[in-house]
Amino acid sequence: MKTYYPILNLFRGRLKFVVAGFIPIVIIVALLFNGRTKENVADISYFNETKARYYFDKIEDNCYKDGGALWGRNIFGPLMFIDRRQLMVYSNFPDREGILKKKDGVYSSSYSKDLIINRDSLVFGGTQFALAVLPSVEDEFTIVSRGIRGLYYFHQHFFGYKPMPYNTSVMDEKIARLWLKLEWRALRKAIEGEGNERLVALRDALIFRGANSEFYSNYVKDRIVLENYEGLAVFTSLLLVTESEEDFKTKLLERLDNIYPFPTYSGVIYGSTHGAIYASFAYWKGFDFPTIKSVDEIDLGYLVRDLYNIQLPTYCRDVAGSIALNYDLAAIQAEEEARDNEIRERIERETNIFTEKPVVSIDLLSPYFDYEPTDVVPVNELGTIYRKLYVSDNWGKLIVEEEGCLVSNNFRNLKIPAGSLKTDRTHVYGNGWSLTLNNNWELVNLGEDYAVRRIPH
Repeated sequence: MKTYYPILNLFRGRLKFVVAGFIPIVIIVALLFNGRTKENVADISYFNETKARYYFDKIEDNCYKDGGALWGRNIFGPLMFIDRRQLMVYSNFPDREGILKKKDGVYSSSYSKDLIINRDSLVFGGTQFALAVLPSVEDEFTIVSRGIRGLYYFHQHFFGYKPMPYNTSVMDEKIARLWLKLEWRALRKAIEGEGNERLVALRDALIFRGANSEFYSNYVKDRIVLENYEGLAVFTSLLLVTESEEDFKTKLLERLDNIYPFPTYSGVIYGSTHGAIYASFAYWKGFDFPTIKSVDEIDLGYLVRDLYNIQLPTYCRDVAGSIALNYDLAAIQAEEEARDNEIRERIERETNIFTEKPVVSIDLLSPYFDYEPTDVVPVNELGTIYRKLYVSDNWGKLIVEEEGCLVSNNFRNLKIPAGSLKTDRTHVYGNGWSLTLNNNWELVNLGEDYAVRRIPH
């Protein structure tokens, strides 16, 4: 292992650093994609101390090569790999309480299955660590890029990024999705193009973006916050892990291709890719990224517009409709119609266990969520099905590993199937899920259904 940088001394105490996703607060594990939209379910037996050391060194090398050029400081620091299936953690740095044991130059320990893991950082043994969740199948690009992304999140507060709430649920509305897909097609053409062809495609993308903003003007700030916080993290990880501009462009386009067919654009997946693309265009123009002081102060789209001296119409909607024909609008409309049909079929197929059979209803008060973006299935007005989910709230902890749970669109309630329900003091079990209740909370029977309630004093 190499010598750690002086900046690490600032991280040896306890720091509380969380990001507000929706209201109430939602913390998710936002993962990079590497050509797959769904990881294979496999045993993570490939990982051990030797592998951990290799990847720690690889990540440090990538950060060292940047030398702080991108953000004005080297972002390498205390990093922890999370092996979810083996319930193990591996770190490049010791913890203050000595829980982590050193072997082959790496610090490791088991951890409780009930531990809620967010994407930003984790206090383990009194020390704050950046996090990288291991993929189920070993892939060097995925592991290294997740590590760098975790380090970026860890250091964001040094860049002046204070967590802020955002709500981009409108991005799943049909008009918003049409504008987004048109914008992405134009951005792809701009990434692949050169000279005037690139400028025209970039202008078209900004016009589609402007039209979307005009339709949903009340959500522009939310979009900016999401794109900056998530997009700059993805941009940083891709830039530091790739070896050349051509490789960087390839990975950026792969990510765009991965999210394009997704059934939902309302969360991190859209914002992280969108922001990364515009950050890339700013980077190619030599923009000084450390000048960004907060996640809501700058619109990356407007930044690119100014850097490339692009003139936009006063009202983008007046122009967007006509240029949309140049990007196969009919094909996009057909894609969206197929999506609507698929959602209707999915609603009938997957939601009956939450609407027709006994369920456990749990109100969400101040939840922290941990889930894979690829396990999210929107079901219109009913809410969203999360096939696997880890939740911590005032009432306790919920782990859903099979059949999923239904979360309402306003994030105030979730439902899980009550079939084969069993209780053991403060523990409740069902098909594919387990619930651990805190003191003063209980499961109550409401006829056929159940609910979690605070015990009356």
